[in-house]
Amino acid sequence: MNKETLLTVGIDLGTSTTQLILSELTVENFASAFTVPRIEISDKKVIYRSDIMFTPLLNQTEIDEARIKEFVADEYQKAGIKKEDIQMGAVIITGETARKSNSSKVLQALSGYAGDFVVATAGPDLESIIAGKGAGTESLSRQHRGRIVNFDIGGGTSNLVVFQAGDIIDTGCFDIGGRLIKVDPINHGITYIAPKLMTIIQKKGLPLSIGTVVKPEDLMPIVDELVKVLEQSIGLGGGSPFYDLLITHHGLKEQGPIEAVTFSGGVADCICNQQVEDWFKFGDIGLLLGKRIRESEFFTECEVLDTVETIRATVVGAGSHTAEVSGSTISYTEEILPIKNIPVLKIAKDDEVLEAAAMAKQIQSKLAWYETDGQRTNIALSLQGMKSPSFADIQRYAMGITGGLTELCKAGYPLIIIVAEDMAKALGNSIYTLLPEKSSFVCIDSIHAENGDYIDIGTPVAGGNVLPVIIKTLVFN
Repeated sequence: MNKETLLTVGIDLGTSTTQLILSELTVENFASAFTVPRIEISDKKVIYRSDIMFTPLLNQTEIDEARIKEFVADEYQKAGIKKEDIQMGAVIITGETARKSNSSKVLQALSGYAGDFVVATAGPDLESIIAGKGAGTESLSRQHRGRIVNFDIGGGTSNLVVFQAGDIIDTGCFDIGGRLIKVDPINHGITYIAPKLMTIIQKKGLPLSIGTVVKPEDLMPIVDELVKVLEQSIGLGGGSPFYDLLITHHGLKEQGPIEAVTFSGGVADCICNQQVEDWFKFGDIGLLLGKRIRESEFFTECEVLDTVETIRATVVGAGSHTAEVSGSTISYTEEILPIKNIPVLKIAKDDEVLEAAAMAKQIQSKLAWYETDGQRTNIALSLQGMKSPSFADIQRYAMGITGGLTELCKAGYPLIIIVAEDMAKALGNSIYTLLPEKSSFVCIDSIHAENGDYIDIGTPVAGGNVLPVIIKTLVFN
């Protein structure tokens, strides 16, 4: 194979909206005829963007599984494709929707709509990362070099991710979104108030409850508190007494000044669109929230950069595969292979130069990115590595990695290590000596994998010297 075109799909079930995107990916073998194949994505283009519909719910705790399947089937028909045509893709459930009681059933039902899906419920940290990539903030951070934070403000949550020179530095999430108060677009009566916002309303003594007919100015005191919390999250403004209340699971750590901000999510469109005749036309407070953000210190104290995507930041990436192989300097225990759909955790270059104990601490803190409802999953740890490491460097890496992944070892998960530089044999042997007896692990090199990717590793070929590897990437346009 020299060149091949693949059809991929991305489906995002968010708090407010559900949508899908079809992409065409060109994969090409860049190696010469006499070397090991190196297959990469050479071109990608979005060929179809679905309608955006409100995520259908049976009630406050259940997603309407039948309506979701009907929507996907209808959009495939509009695009002129059959589900058998799809070769790969990603279904991601995000925000408040990920907390619905039947979200796993919906994922299983939709996984039949593609050939080989990445299927994941994205916890707040992973959602932040995916949205920041889709918005283009990761790319902007490479150009600007400084710290840039993306606020992905949806219907139920605001997901924050900090990038520096392309590396993910930190994430955070707040229960702030455009649909936490719903208003009937015809008679302007309140139809829903999220519990945390009800707490704020009661503490501020505001005359707001279900059924209250409101004007925009009646809701501004609550909207102002939401914006104050977002400002406070990066050190702006005077702060809000409701900051801790609105944290989903954690805010950002204080790690230096933010040079610029970007906005994505449905509310980002409301920030840009200030020519509004009917503030309640979407049946929520999204337009009011966008207005107040536009008037906030974000726009007077920060540089606000444009994103390539707003409401579609999470979905603009359909799952694609870049196939690679890891060559002769690999270490593994064969009984764990093959493995599929393991999320990748890539540590920053700054983490790799730390002493072993400090490196371990950084890895431990970033494992929480892949937690959903307190449940930890296995990850593949990705790092750059060194071109010509000394024995001391190998030992430092090995101790930092095993120390950082102790919880996964105790849970019985195999350790999966991916290194870009050619050092897996030595590193794998050093890691193996530090693991408990009969521990399972695989350490491969010459593979580049990023946060938000998923990895498959096949059974050994070529006499056990080569492992076939698939990196499933959320491809951002």
